Amino acid sequence: MAGHSKWSQIKRKKAAEDSKRGRLFGKLIREITVAARQGGGDPDGNPWLRTAIDNAKAANMPKDNIEKAILRGTGELPGASFEEVTYEAYGPGGVAILVQALTDNTNRTVAAVRHLLERNGGRLGSSGSVAWNFDRVGQLLIDASRYDEEAALEAALEAGAEDLEREGDAYVVRTEPADFHAVQESIRGSGIEISEARLIMNPKTTVQVEGGDAEKLIALLEALEDQEDVQNVYSNLDIDEALLAELAGAGQ
Repeated sequence: MAGHSKWSQIKRKKAAEDSKRGRLFGKLIREITVAARQGGGDPDGNPWLRTAIDNAKAANMPKDNIEKAILRGTGELPGASFEEVTYEAYGPGGVAILVQALTDNTNRTVAAVRHLLERNGGRLGSSGSVAWNFDRVGQLLIDASRYDEEAALEAALEAGAEDLEREGDAYVVRTEPADFHAVQESIRGSGIEISEARLIMNPKTTVQVEGGDAEKLIALLEALEDQEDVQNVYSNLDIDEALLAELAGAGQ
C-alpha cells in the first residue's frame, strides 16, 4: 500500500497548490452546495454540511464564499443543481479506478471522463465492474507537525477510530462510516484540530504498476483530478514510492 499512501500525500500537496488557482475552491463549493441541498443549511443539524464547511475553512476559503454556497444549496440564491455520479474504469496495467463527480450536465462529464481515459490508456467499465474492490471508510487528517503521535493516537482510539498511522506530514485516522461524525466530534473535543475529513473509497487489493504503465497511469490520474466536475479519484495502484514521486513531479 506504500504507493497508494504516497499518491494520497501527493494529492494533498497538489490540492494546496490548486487553492491558489481556485480549482480546489470550486470543488469545495460544490460539496457545500450539495450538502446544504440534501440536508438543509444549518451545520448544527447537518453533519455533512459541517464537514464540508470545516474542509473549506481548512483550505482558507473566504467566509463569504461559504455562505453563498450554502444559500445556493438551500435555494435562497440562484445556482446550478449538481448531481452526484460515479464512473468505474480501468487504467494502464489493469488498475481499477473510481471517479466521483458533481455535475450539472452528466452528458458533458461522462464525455470528458471518457476522453481523458482513452487519451491516457484507460477505458470506462460497466457498473459494478470495479466498485466491489473498494470499501467506504471515514478518513480524518491531523497535522503531524502540531501534535505528538501518542497524544493523537490516544485521542483517536478513545473516540472510537479503527486506527491511526503516520503518512508523510499527516496522521491518518480511519473510521467506520457510521462512526465518522462521532469520531470527529470526540477528537475535536480533546483539543486536536482536524485538517480534513472525508469519506473515501479504500481498495481491498492492489495492482503493482511500473515502467510505461506507471507513467501513463499517473498522467491519467492527474488529468482526472484536474477535470472541473471531478471531486475525487480513487485507484488500487501499488507503485514504488520513489518512482511515483518522480512521475508526479514530472507532471507538474
